[in-house]
Amino acid sequence: MKKAIYIAIGVIAASAIFLLMSFGQNNGVASVNGKEISKDELYAQMLKTNGTETLDLMISEEIVRQEAEKEDITVSDEEIEAEIAVYEEQYGGAEELDSALAASGMTVESLKEEVQTYVKIEKLIGPGIEITDEQIQTYFDENKESLGQSEQVEASHILTATKEEAEEVQAKLAEGGDFAELAKEYSTDTASAENGGELGAFGAGEMAPAFEEAAFAMKVDDISKPVETEFGFHIIKVTGKTEAAAATLENSKEEIKELLFEEQLNSEYTTWLSKKQASYDIENTLSEGGN
Repeated sequence: MKKAIYIAIGVIAASAIFLLMSFGQNNGVASVNGKEISKDELYAQMLKTNGTETLDLMISEEIVRQEAEKEDITVSDEEIEAEIAVYEEQYGGAEELDSALAASGMTVESLKEEVQTYVKIEKLIGPGIEITDEQIQTYFDENKESLGQSEQVEASHILTATKEEAEEVQAKLAEGGDFAELAKEYSTDTASAENGGELGAFGAGEMAPAFEEAAFAMKVDDISKPVETEFGFHIIKVTGKTEAAAATLENSKEEIKELLFEEQLNSEYTTWLSKKQASYDIENTLSEGGN
């Protein structure tokens, strides 16, 4: 939940930076048949599109900053790095997180700024939130199926454009060739080739049907014959398996508690912020029709 909030906030923040950079500049940013589109025109359009939302966010962040300062609340680099590590894991690694951030117009550094704000909110409001055993039990009863561990396979692959290339790879593997090295040499899947063809763990419905059927039928350390999908021909090596397991309250308790805490924190934050806004002297000329 938090990662979605951070990135959503970051999209707005990125827009804010662009708006600020654009303000007051008259040089053109584009032209159509000689008709120039100026930075001022671009700024006006962006201001109309999300200027109010951006400014509201900046005001809210300043309130959080000032309230944290009153309470002597700080956020250490270690706390920020710990949060970033969680999101790297959830996205499948640092590179995958970077890609997701880039697609949202963000960087890791801008994400760290949003994480810092969020941790301050947790420290300001969190101490007043109590998650009861009854709430945890209710959530578990209503979401038991989704909390369980589905069967997963961990695998690597070598993807080739033709069956002949796949059979050539298969022959080299039979002669004792190293799977990872052959993936780097042959695989057309550039996203995994440099990592020796590693795909990580996946569950049902995440891969092409023929690939998935073959992988789930294999044993650990098995290497498949060429498997054809719409992407080409795969040589699959299964490197691990996780059996399906039903959720238990004991194993799910901490995860549920964190989810409920985040839900309540977001709900409480809205109320908390409204009260703080009412107590602050806030002058917003944009909402009053200013430029």
